[in-house]
Amino acid sequence: MKILFLARLRRLHWPLDTALRFTGMVLVSIMLLSTMAVTDPGARFNDLGHRMMCTCGCNQIMVECNHVGCPVSPVMRNELQAGIDRGDNDDLVLESFVQRYGPVVLAAPRMVGFSRLAWIMPFLVLTLGLAGAASLVRRWRLRTASMPAVPSTPDFERQRAVIRRSTEI
Repeated sequence: MKILFLARLRRLHWPLDTALRFTGMVLVSIMLLSTMAVTDPGARFNDLGHRMMCTCGCNQIMVECNHVGCPVSPVMRNELQAGIDRGDNDDLVLESFVQRYGPVVLAAPRMVGFSRLAWIMPFLVLTLGLAGAASLVRRWRLRTASMPAVPSTPDFERQRAVIRRSTEI
């Protein structure tokens, strides 16, 4: 991929060192722009707050709990802000909430240990269901209905002639 990129730049008649500098500047600016949002404390508070549930029983996201007079949400928000102010990373903040409030505080199960099963099972069940349905349909399509043996007796032929005359076929 890098060779194709450099070959295209050579067609533009750029010197190789200029092309590499340009590529480096583009990559550095992309990295700077992507890390600017991560270091913003307000965005981090909002991101972490949307990954947790309010434990007052309203079943809402923690930062969106509009439960009037909620005794839990302000306390949880203050704890989250204190964790961010201390400089704790996201995993440490989430783990402290899990230790204090239990795993029900997480809006979605984490991708560790047995909780991976909660992420894998829906896709696995869907895949197995589709495979089972496709197998069943395929088996039905391949099944041929056997025709009953038609007796060639004179009585049967006479009866068939009567039926054809009465139905005009």
